[in-house]
Amino acid sequence: MTDSSAPKKVLVVSGKRKTAIARAVIRPGRGRIRINNIPLEIYEPEVARLKIFEPLLESGESVWKDLDIDVKVRGGGFMGQAEAARMAIARALVKWTKSSALKSAFLRFDRSLLAGDPRRKEPKKYGGPGARAQDQTSYR
Repeated sequence: MTDSSAPKKVLVVSGKRKTAIARAVIRPGRGRIRINNIPLEIYEPEVARLKIFEPLLESGESVWKDLDIDVKVRGGGFMGQAEAARMAIARALVKWTKSSALKSAFLRFDRSLLAGDPRRKEPKKYGGPGARAQDQTSYR
């Protein structure tokens, strides 16, 4: 590459939710969005598809119609994966456009689009079936 002011051709951004980790690769293209090589239009379940589509709706078609976004998600359940994917997509769009207006629009809509949620599962303790639950005792 001779011209140093040319825009980047590929951008890799990650998003996390609980134990799910998503990696979004964004490049110039024809508006294709794929989650684990499945087109977003036929991604199941529908609740997860709508959740992933939120940053795209919020940003407007003019932002992502000329981009291809490939998201690979691993770990967690289907909803954790969906929220990790939507975070990766939102972060990628903000980084690609370098738009502070888009960033503030995402933060107004839902802060978890850009900022992660630090909550994790509490580890199980001895003396019971779970993190807080203990075996009952009888005094009779």
